[in-house]
Amino acid sequence: MDSTSTPAIHPTAIVDPEAKLGSGVRIGPYSIVGPQVELGDEVVLHAHVVIDGRTRIGARTRIFPFASIGTAPQDLKFHGEPSELVIGADNTIREHVTMNPGTEGGGMLTKVGDGCLFMVGSHVAHDCQIGNRVILANNATLAGHVVVEDFAILGGLSAVHQFCRIGRHAMIGGMSGVEQDVIPYGMVMGDRARLSGLNLVGLKRRGYDRAAIRSLRDAYDTLFEDEGTLADRLDHLASSYGDVPVVAELITFVRQDASRGLCKPRPEIRNPAPETAPDTAGDAS
Repeated sequence: MDSTSTPAIHPTAIVDPEAKLGSGVRIGPYSIVGPQVELGDEVVLHAHVVIDGRTRIGARTRIFPFASIGTAPQDLKFHGEPSELVIGADNTIREHVTMNPGTEGGGMLTKVGDGCLFMVGSHVAHDCQIGNRVILANNATLAGHVVVEDFAILGGLSAVHQFCRIGRHAMIGGMSGVEQDVIPYGMVMGDRARLSGLNLVGLKRRGYDRAAIRSLRDAYDTLFEDEGTLADRLDHLASSYGDVPVVAELITFVRQDASRGLCKPRPEIRNPAPETAPDTAGDAS
Protein backbone atom coordinates (compact mmCIF):
# COMPACT_ATOMS: atom_id res chain seq x y z
CA MET A 1 0.00 0.00 0.00
CA ASP A 2 1.27 3.43 -0.95
CA SER A 3 0.37 5.92 1.78
CA THR A 4 2.02 8.47 4.03
CA SER A 5 0.04 7.34 7.07
CA THR A 6 -1.71 4.14 7.95
CA PRO A 7 -5.26 4.00 6.54
CA ALA A 8 -8.06 3.01 8.88
CA ILE A 9 -9.44 -0.26 7.52
CA HIS A 10 -12.22 -2.16 9.29
CA PRO A 11 -11.29 -5.79 10.02
CA THR A 12 -14.14 -7.09 7.89
CA ALA A 13 -13.13 -5.09 4.79
CA ILE A 14 -11.22 -6.84 1.99
CA VAL A 15 -8.54 -4.59 0.51
CA ASP A 16 -6.16 -6.00 -2.07
CA PRO A 17 -2.54 -5.42 -1.04
CA GLU A 18 -1.84 -3.91 -4.49
CA ALA A 19 -4.40 -1.13 -4.00
CA LYS A 20 -2.92 2.34 -3.49
CA LEU A 21 -4.35 4.19 -0.51
CA GLY A 22 -3.64 7.83 0.28
CA SER A 23 -3.18 9.42 3.68
CA GLY A 24 -6.16 9.36 6.01
CA VAL A 25 -8.25 6.91 3.96
CA ARG A 26 -11.04 5.22 5.91
CA ILE A 27 -12.60 1.96 4.73
CA GLY A 28 -15.71 0.73 6.49
CA PRO A 29 -17.12 -2.71 7.30
CA TYR A 30 -17.49 -5.30 4.54
CA SER A 31 -16.17 -3.00 1.82
CA ILE A 32 -14.11 -4.45 -1.03
CA VAL A 33 -11.25 -2.66 -2.82
CA GLY A 34 -9.65 -4.25 -5.87
CA PRO A 35 -5.96 -4.45 -6.82
CA GLN A 36 -5.94 -1.65 -9.42
CA VAL A 37 -7.82 0.90 -7.31
CA GLU A 38 -6.25 4.18 -6.19
CA LEU A 39 -7.89 6.13 -3.36
CA GLY A 40 -6.74 9.71 -2.76
CA ASP A 41 -6.11 11.32 0.61
CA GLU A 42 -8.96 11.23 3.11
CA VAL A 43 -11.31 9.22 0.89
CA VAL A 44 -14.04 7.59 2.99
CA LEU A 45 -15.77 4.34 2.06
CA HIS A 46 -18.70 3.62 4.35
CA ALA A 47 -19.90 0.04 4.89
CA HIS A 48 -20.50 -2.41 2.02
CA VAL A 49 -18.85 -0.34 -0.73
CA VAL A 50 -17.32 -2.13 -3.74
CA ILE A 51 -14.54 -0.42 -5.71
CA ASP A 52 -13.02 -2.45 -8.55
CA GLY A 53 -11.31 -2.14 -11.92
CA ARG A 54 -8.84 0.54 -12.93
CA THR A 55 -10.45 3.17 -10.75
CA ARG A 56 -8.94 6.35 -9.33
CA ILE A 57 -10.84 8.38 -6.76
CA GLY A 58 -9.78 11.89 -5.75
CA ALA A 59 -9.19 13.30 -2.30
CA ARG A 60 -11.97 13.68 0.25
CA THR A 61 -14.57 11.89 -1.84
CA ARG A 62 -17.13 10.07 0.31
CA ILE A 63 -18.88 6.89 -0.86
CA PHE A 64 -21.89 5.50 0.99
CA PRO A 65 -23.13 1.92 1.53
CA PHE A 66 -23.84 -0.43 -1.34
CA ALA A 67 -22.34 1.77 -4.04
CA SER A 68 -20.66 -0.23 -6.82
CA ILE A 69 -17.87 1.73 -8.48
CA GLY A 70 -15.61 0.62 -11.34
CA THR A 71 -17.12 -2.76 -12.10
CA ALA A 72 -17.41 -3.89 -15.73
CA PRO A 73 -19.66 -1.75 -17.96
CA GLN A 74 -23.10 -2.89 -19.04
CA ASP A 75 -22.06 -3.04 -22.69
CA LEU A 76 -22.14 -6.29 -24.66
CA LYS A 77 -19.20 -5.03 -26.76
CA PHE A 78 -16.94 -4.81 -23.71
CA HIS A 79 -14.35 -7.60 -23.76
CA GLY A 80 -12.17 -6.82 -20.80
CA GLU A 81 -10.10 -4.00 -22.31
CA PRO A 82 -8.03 -2.03 -19.75
CA SER A 83 -10.35 0.96 -19.58
CA GLU A 84 -10.53 3.37 -16.64
CA LEU A 85 -12.85 5.22 -14.30
CA VAL A 86 -11.43 8.49 -12.93
CA ILE A 87 -13.37 10.33 -10.22
CA GLY A 88 -12.23 13.74 -8.97
CA ALA A 89 -12.01 15.26 -5.51
CA ASP A 90 -14.68 16.25 -2.99
CA ASN A 91 -17.48 14.19 -4.50
CA THR A 92 -20.36 12.68 -2.55
CA ILE A 93 -21.55 9.31 -3.87
CA ARG A 94 -24.61 8.08 -2.03
CA GLU A 95 -26.17 4.65 -1.49
CA HIS A 96 -26.58 2.23 -4.43
CA VAL A 97 -24.85 4.50 -6.95
CA THR A 98 -23.22 2.66 -9.87
CA MET A 99 -20.39 3.97 -12.07
CA ASN A 100 -18.68 2.02 -14.85
CA PRO A 101 -15.33 2.45 -16.63
CA GLY A 102 -14.98 3.27 -20.31
CA THR A 103 -14.85 1.00 -23.34
CA GLU A 104 -12.73 0.66 -26.44
CA GLY A 105 -15.51 2.25 -28.48
CA GLY A 106 -15.66 5.37 -26.33
CA GLY A 107 -12.11 6.44 -25.54
CA MET A 108 -11.43 3.94 -22.72
CA LEU A 109 -12.35 6.43 -20.01
CA THR A 110 -15.28 7.44 -17.84
CA LYS A 111 -14.49 10.67 -16.04
CA VAL A 112 -16.15 12.58 -13.18
CA GLY A 113 -15.02 16.04 -12.09
CA ASP A 114 -14.85 17.62 -8.65
CA GLY A 115 -17.50 18.53 -6.11
CA CYS A 116 -20.35 16.52 -7.60
CA LEU A 117 -23.30 14.96 -5.77
CA PHE A 118 -24.68 11.61 -6.88
CA MET A 119 -27.83 10.86 -4.91
CA VAL A 120 -29.27 7.42 -4.11
CA GLY A 121 -29.46 5.00 -7.01
CA SER A 122 -28.03 7.26 -9.71
CA HIS A 123 -26.04 5.64 -12.53
CA VAL A 124 -23.08 6.77 -14.64
CA ALA A 125 -22.54 4.42 -17.58
CA HIS A 126 -19.41 3.72 -19.61
CA ASP A 127 -17.55 6.55 -21.35
CA CYS A 128 -19.53 9.37 -19.73
CA GLN A 129 -17.74 12.66 -19.17
CA ILE A 130 -19.06 14.65 -16.21
CA GLY A 131 -17.87 18.12 -15.24
CA ASN A 132 -17.59 19.86 -11.87
CA ARG A 133 -20.36 20.54 -9.34
CA VAL A 134 -22.87 18.38 -11.18
CA ILE A 135 -25.86 16.95 -9.31
CA LEU A 136 -27.68 13.72 -10.17
CA ALA A 137 -30.76 13.39 -7.97
CA ASN A 138 -32.23 10.07 -6.83
CA ASN A 139 -32.26 7.41 -9.55
CA ALA A 140 -31.13 9.75 -12.33
CA THR A 141 -29.38 7.68 -15.00
CA LEU A 142 -26.90 8.38 -17.77
CA ALA A 143 -26.52 5.99 -20.68
CA GLY A 144 -23.13 5.51 -22.32
CA HIS A 145 -21.08 8.32 -23.88
CA VAL A 146 -23.10 11.13 -22.26
CA VAL A 147 -21.42 14.50 -21.62
CA VAL A 148 -22.66 16.54 -18.65
CA GLU A 149 -21.04 19.95 -18.28
CA ASP A 150 -20.34 21.95 -15.10
CA PHE A 151 -23.15 22.83 -12.67
CA ALA A 152 -25.84 20.84 -14.53
CA ILE A 153 -28.59 19.32 -12.40
CA LEU A 154 -30.54 16.17 -13.29
CA GLY A 155 -33.80 15.69 -11.41
CA GLY A 156 -34.93 12.47 -9.80
CA LEU A 157 -35.82 9.52 -12.06
CA SER A 158 -34.60 11.35 -15.16
CA ALA A 159 -32.79 9.43 -17.90
CA VAL A 160 -30.38 10.61 -20.60
CA HIS A 161 -29.97 8.76 -23.91
CA GLN A 162 -26.51 7.68 -25.01
CA PHE A 163 -24.33 10.27 -26.79
CA CYS A 164 -26.40 13.23 -25.54
CA ARG A 165 -24.76 16.41 -24.27
CA ILE A 166 -26.09 18.38 -21.29
CA GLY A 167 -24.78 21.96 -21.29
CA ARG A 168 -23.46 23.97 -18.36
CA HIS A 169 -26.02 25.11 -15.77
CA ALA A 170 -28.79 23.13 -17.49
CA MET A 171 -31.67 21.83 -15.37
CA ILE A 172 -33.35 18.50 -16.21
CA GLY A 173 -36.77 18.12 -14.61
CA GLY A 174 -37.64 15.03 -12.60
CA MET A 175 -38.85 11.99 -14.58
CA SER A 176 -37.70 13.51 -17.87
CA GLY A 177 -36.46 11.34 -20.73
CA VAL A 178 -33.74 13.27 -22.56
CA GLU A 179 -33.14 12.08 -26.12
CA GLN A 180 -31.38 15.16 -27.56
CA ASP A 181 -28.73 17.67 -26.55
CA VAL A 182 -29.72 20.28 -23.95
CA ILE A 183 -28.30 23.76 -24.46
CA PRO A 184 -26.29 25.47 -21.71
CA TYR A 185 -28.58 27.24 -19.21
CA GLY A 186 -31.60 25.40 -20.64
CA MET A 187 -34.40 23.82 -18.61
CA VAL A 188 -36.18 20.73 -19.94
CA MET A 189 -38.99 18.50 -18.77
CA GLY A 190 -41.35 15.82 -20.03
CA ASP A 191 -41.38 12.07 -20.59
CA ARG A 192 -39.74 12.90 -23.94
CA ALA A 193 -38.09 16.05 -22.76
CA ARG A 194 -38.57 19.41 -24.46
CA LEU A 195 -37.09 22.76 -23.55
CA SER A 196 -39.34 24.83 -21.31
CA GLY A 197 -37.17 27.94 -21.04
CA LEU A 198 -33.98 28.97 -19.32
CA ASN A 199 -32.83 28.00 -15.85
CA LEU A 200 -33.28 31.58 -14.63
CA VAL A 201 -33.30 30.78 -10.92
CA GLY A 202 -30.08 28.83 -11.28
CA LEU A 203 -28.48 31.67 -13.25
CA LYS A 204 -29.32 34.19 -10.56
CA ARG A 205 -28.02 31.93 -7.82
CA ARG A 206 -24.72 31.58 -9.67
CA GLY A 207 -24.36 35.37 -9.78
CA TYR A 208 -25.12 36.13 -13.43
CA ASP A 209 -26.17 39.77 -13.76
CA ARG A 210 -29.36 41.07 -15.31
CA ALA A 211 -27.64 42.20 -18.50
CA ALA A 212 -26.20 38.74 -19.16
CA ILE A 213 -29.55 37.07 -18.45
CA ARG A 214 -31.36 39.53 -20.73
CA SER A 215 -28.91 38.83 -23.56
CA LEU A 216 -29.29 35.09 -23.03
CA ARG A 217 -33.11 35.38 -23.15
CA ASP A 218 -32.89 37.30 -26.42
CA ALA A 219 -30.50 34.71 -27.83
CA TYR A 220 -32.81 31.87 -26.75
CA ASP A 221 -35.79 33.47 -28.50
CA THR A 222 -33.76 34.05 -31.67
CA LEU A 223 -32.27 30.57 -31.69
CA PHE A 224 -35.65 28.86 -31.62
CA GLU A 225 -37.73 31.20 -33.79
CA ASP A 226 -39.22 29.82 -37.01
CA GLU A 227 -37.65 32.19 -39.53
CA GLY A 228 -34.55 31.26 -41.54
CA THR A 229 -32.18 28.37 -41.01
CA LEU A 230 -30.44 27.47 -37.79
CA ALA A 231 -27.11 28.43 -39.34
CA ASP A 232 -28.47 31.86 -40.27
CA ARG A 233 -29.81 32.42 -36.76
CA LEU A 234 -26.46 31.41 -35.24
CA ASP A 235 -24.65 33.83 -37.53
CA HIS A 236 -27.03 36.60 -36.48
CA LEU A 237 -26.44 35.83 -32.81
CA ALA A 238 -22.68 35.80 -33.33
CA SER A 239 -22.76 39.24 -34.94
CA SER A 240 -25.20 40.71 -32.39
CA TYR A 241 -24.15 39.06 -29.13
CA GLY A 242 -20.83 37.38 -29.85
CA ASP A 243 -19.08 39.50 -27.24
CA VAL A 244 -21.43 38.31 -24.46
CA PRO A 245 -19.77 35.24 -22.87
CA VAL A 246 -22.98 33.33 -22.03
CA VAL A 247 -24.29 33.77 -25.59
CA ALA A 248 -20.93 32.89 -27.12
CA GLU A 249 -20.96 29.68 -25.08
CA LEU A 250 -24.46 28.88 -26.34
CA ILE A 251 -23.40 29.44 -29.96
CA THR A 252 -20.33 27.23 -29.57
CA PHE A 253 -22.37 24.43 -28.01
CA VAL A 254 -24.96 24.41 -30.82
CA ARG A 255 -22.33 24.56 -33.57
CA GLN A 256 -20.41 21.57 -32.28
CA ASP A 257 -20.91 18.30 -34.08
CA ALA A 258 -23.54 16.20 -32.33
CA SER A 259 -25.08 12.82 -32.99
CA ARG A 260 -28.39 13.38 -31.19
CA GLY A 261 -29.71 16.69 -32.47
CA LEU A 262 -30.90 19.55 -30.28
CA CYS A 263 -33.65 19.49 -27.67
CA LYS A 264 -36.12 22.26 -28.66
CA PRO A 265 -39.19 23.93 -27.16
CA ARG A 266 -42.68 22.91 -28.09
CA PRO A 267 -44.05 25.32 -30.70
CA GLU A 268 -46.19 27.16 -28.15
CA ILE A 269 -43.35 27.47 -25.59
CA ARG A 270 -40.34 29.70 -26.05
CA ASN A 271 -39.19 31.18 -22.76
CA PRO A 272 -42.31 31.84 -20.67
CA ALA A 273 -40.67 32.51 -17.30
CA PRO A 274 -40.30 36.26 -16.64
CA GLU A 275 -36.89 37.59 -15.67
CA THR A 276 -38.25 38.55 -12.28
CA ALA A 277 -39.64 35.09 -11.55
CA PRO A 278 -39.78 34.31 -7.83
CA ASP A 279 -37.17 31.94 -6.40
CA THR A 280 -39.32 28.82 -6.12
CA ALA A 281 -37.21 26.15 -7.77
CA GLY A 282 -35.74 24.69 -4.59
CA ASP A 283 -32.21 24.62 -3.30
CA ALA A 284 -30.85 22.40 -6.04
CA SER A 285 -31.24 24.88 -8.93
